[in-house]
Amino acid sequence: MRAVQIDRRGGPEVLTVREIPEPVPAEGEVLVAVTASSLNPVDWKTRARQVGPPLPATLGWDLAGRVVAGEGPGYRVGDEVIAMSAQIATGRGTWSELVALPAHLLAPAPTSLPLAQSAALPLAGTTALQALRAAELGPGERLLITGAVGGVGALAVQLARHTGTQVDALVSRPEHAAAAAESGAGQTWHRTADLPVGHYHAILDTAGVDVSNALVQGGRYLSISDNPLPAVLGARKSYVQENATDLTHLTKLIDTGALRLRIAEHHPVTHIRTAHEHFEAGGLLGKVLITF
Repeated sequence: MRAVQIDRRGGPEVLTVREIPEPVPAEGEVLVAVTASSLNPVDWKTRARQVGPPLPATLGWDLAGRVVAGEGPGYRVGDEVIAMSAQIATGRGTWSELVALPAHLLAPAPTSLPLAQSAALPLAGTTALQALRAAELGPGERLLITGAVGGVGALAVQLARHTGTQVDALVSRPEHAAAAAESGAGQTWHRTADLPVGHYHAILDTAGVDVSNALVQGGRYLSISDNPLPAVLGARKSYVQENATDLTHLTKLIDTGALRLRIAEHHPVTHIRTAHEHFEAGGLLGKVLITF
């Protein structure tokens, strides 16, 4: 079967589509035929930096596909599923035609979307949901989300709006303001210098920028970025955890129309290097999908 692997660190040129042995699901695991995956910042960082499992390694955190073998409560052969796999910690990459995962990591795929598009949801959606939960937002509180049209940011804006939170957005380009508003943001900024000082009860930083001046005294500052936290009381990191219950919740929001995905590009797995080049160039509105 085909898989995308690296055996050294570097640029997109180190990505290789090669034949590897098919995985055999262990007890409690399910074998999934992957329809699509997606690109996330963690993928190029794993490719380029000295992080992740021993090499050679199969990359990828997201998958959407169909169950083809294995055992697990609630799943049968032919079921359409999605999953997030913590590739760096476990070595279970999803950029492969077949992936064996513990059954408890699977969630039903949304029925209202083409299966391939569902691959945009797992890591970004789970990251957004868990970060907002950590922010402990109260009724009527004001929230600022940086990187608000990115993979995580765009979903976080929508999720926060559905809780009744007043959400504003920071984007990197003025032409992205309309996309932030479409996701439900109120005020949209594109320059950190213009942000109101001491205005927000909570900030979710998905872009690695220091906007702590906009936080009220005693507010909560959550970051999913690799960048160091600003020196402000209440600042902490939010680290995503594999969680099928959260994924199932996100699936339901998709199917009720309460949450929408934005897809920028589709690339066949054979064009994985081109996909990385486009993704890293920045400026895309939506996720980049890899199809098998």
